[in-house]
Amino acid sequence: MAVVRSLVSILVLLLAFTSLFLSSWIILPAPNMFLLTLAVGAPEVSPWLLLLNLFCLLLSFFYIRYRQVQILICIFNVIGLLICGSVLVKIPLTQKQMERAMKQALGADYLEKIPVQLKAKMQTHPFNLVNSFRGIALGKTRQQKDIIFANPAGVPLKMEVYQPQEVGKYPAVIVIYGGAWQRGNPSANSEFNQYIAQQGYTVFAIDYRHAPQYQFPSQLDDVRTALNFIRKHAAEYEADPENLVLIGYSAGAHLAMLAAYQPDAPPIRAVVSYYGPVDLTEGYKSPPSPDPINNRAVLKAFLGGSLEELPNQYQIASPINYLRHPLPPTLLIYGSRDHVVKPQFGKQMYESLHSSGNTAVFLEIPWAEHAFDAVFNGVSNQLALYHTERFLAWALRGSVD
Repeated sequence: MAVVRSLVSILVLLLAFTSLFLSSWIILPAPNMFLLTLAVGAPEVSPWLLLLNLFCLLLSFFYIRYRQVQILICIFNVIGLLICGSVLVKIPLTQKQMERAMKQALGADYLEKIPVQLKAKMQTHPFNLVNSFRGIALGKTRQQKDIIFANPAGVPLKMEVYQPQEVGKYPAVIVIYGGAWQRGNPSANSEFNQYIAQQGYTVFAIDYRHAPQYQFPSQLDDVRTALNFIRKHAAEYEADPENLVLIGYSAGAHLAMLAAYQPDAPPIRAVVSYYGPVDLTEGYKSPPSPDPINNRAVLKAFLGGSLEELPNQYQIASPINYLRHPLPPTLLIYGSRDHVVKPQFGKQMYESLHSSGNTAVFLEIPWAEHAFDAVFNGVSNQLALYHTERFLAWALRGSVD
């Protein structure tokens, strides 16, 4: 019996340590790519981690007879509970700040401009604890994959198309994946694409060539080629070529802003940037600390050299250098703990857009790391999704059924 009791104590202690270790990445910065995955995911699954810490704490009360072990487990799990709880208690204030930012930029009555039938398809609350466990309902859509839209330098570029169940004519949402301009594919954001398509949009998830084999401006050229293809073939996919929105993630957000802000860009109704780089010059000069992806190496691979070697290329590739009036309304979403793209650059972009007379919204999530939306039903993405869907509906008001 003593052996069994000792074994149970060891197992519960290991579980308690594991729960604390995982919870700690809610507040610890990741020094490398492996640990960055934990730092990204931990805040987003904090409700799960909170339950895990609570479960271990209860186990220690009912199954641990060794006083010292029980105290140690209690210490581990109380710390874990406090860390996880720190995310959840910040949600109400964060939501108030986000709503204030939306109303300040779009108007206090911006929600009244969204059709009632469209509101009915949206999330009813910025954060739903139940959805953290069961997931967010995606709805049914029509999907087409592996549509080749270009073949530059012999590289077949494909797109995926998501459409509402009902036949119609819908605004076009072009989604550009991230991956340091070096990796990824159009399936990367499939949950978002399906979710937003069922609200009454034709979603085009596009591809582009990757660095270092293909360096800038190849990626921008590919995005512009995709836009031309979509406009030309809009009728085939029940898309409205006069109502285009660009949404990008990280490197994809950089390309979305760059494409939308070009002087000869096609008419774009809005841009959504999830943690996108905006000033590559300053990004090279001032990388995050710690810097888990080695930002300077990423930029060298993308642009073909260092800032000292190619200063003009860094300028040309920076969306912040294309600001003028008018530009499409822009929604910028960043995590305060982002150690890939520092949120201060997003704030700088917001201020520059605003000072140049353009409509812009800056939303910052205090606990979030880079790529927080990787957990689609995570805490941060629920908040981001709630405001993104309303921003899209506002920007395309009158053209979404």
